[in-house]
Amino acid sequence: MERNAMERSAGNMGDIKFDSAMVMTTCATDGDAERIAGVLLEGRLAACVQILPIDSRYVWKGRIERGAEFLLLIKCAASNFGAVRDAILASHAYELPEIVQVPITDGSERCLAWIKDPFAGADA
Repeated sequence: MERNAMERSAGNMGDIKFDSAMVMTTCATDGDAERIAGVLLEGRLAACVQILPIDSRYVWKGRIERGAEFLLLIKCAASNFGAVRDAILASHAYELPEIVQVPITDGSERCLAWIKDPFAGADA
């Protein structure tokens, strides 16, 4: 079944499922991670940003590198990806920041509804 047909058959919940995503990026410092999280949350681009310390291994400019980084797990509406990506790029210190979106294909209905519109019912 193609995506549009699936969304129509699932009703509103289908819209929520297909519009939920997790975006990942990494930063060199906790301060950089906190700054990016603040930009995304204050800009109303994300419902949640989790910051985790990680030990990364990667190839950069032909060399295998290893370093401590901070992983940001950003829950947002998939339809916000362009704005999330642009906000990360505008405030990121890396020459080539990792910015990848992973679709959330299922989850608790209340959680997915919150990810899609975390400010519903809030005083603007």
